[in-house]
Amino acid sequence: MADRWHPDRSCGIFETLLVVDGEPVELEAHLRRLARSLDVVYSQSLPPQAEEELRQAAEDIPLGRLRLTAVPAEDGLQIDLLAEGVDLEAVFPSQGLKLRTHPVSGGLGPHKWVDRPGIDRPTSDGPGALIVDESEVLEAGWANVFAIRGGTLLTPPLDGRILPGTTRAALLELADGAGIETHESTISSDDLLNADETFLSGSIRGIEAALELDGQPLAGCGPLSRRLGDALRRRWGLTDDSLPTAAAAPRPDLLAR
Repeated sequence: MADRWHPDRSCGIFETLLVVDGEPVELEAHLRRLARSLDVVYSQSLPPQAEEELRQAAEDIPLGRLRLTAVPAEDGLQIDLLAEGVDLEAVFPSQGLKLRTHPVSGGLGPHKWVDRPGIDRPTSDGPGALIVDESEVLEAGWANVFAIRGGTLLTPPLDGRILPGTTRAALLELADGAGIETHESTISSDDLLNADETFLSGSIRGIEAALELDGQPLAGCGPLSRRLGDALRRRWGLTDDSLPTAAAAPRPDLLAR
């Protein structure tokens, strides 16, 4: 059995927001999540000026990200804000990712800890960590996990073991509005391997195809996930036709299932 993970709380909690045309994307949802975490973990409140400072920092950024970090200090919280541009290719990336199983008993929990060694998105061609608890798939180290099977959108439930992703919530809302059936339930590795479509969701990268798990092929993105991706782009104000299309893995064996 994997050891239970204990983050270093002194490192703080953070939020990362996409900026499009000078506007922070899903700002209210990010601030609600951060405020909830600060209250639960540190019994502290988010400074009331945080929203205004984020909006001001975003004003001159056509496409970028904001990282707001809250670290416990003697007199309450130290708030650090980093603003930077991002490449177009970093948003709704087309190449897809490989994943490897990374057991964590109890998962990473519902807070976005700064202390996340070895579980962030990979920066090279190597696989990224897919967090599993016993036989259950929970999330990637930097994103929520989705699968589509028989036209139904599946994702692990918010049971305290995963981050309540802002993009996860947006996709479930968009799917409901589009008449796509959704189901929040436990997902196994076999469920992912046998799914019709597999992807990750995050606040900067949007939808990102999952193409491989522990050396075995995954389906990647398909018609429904691309439809959701298009709806998410519109929601975020990303209407540029130059945004790439999410990848799909060659899976001729899917036709036999």
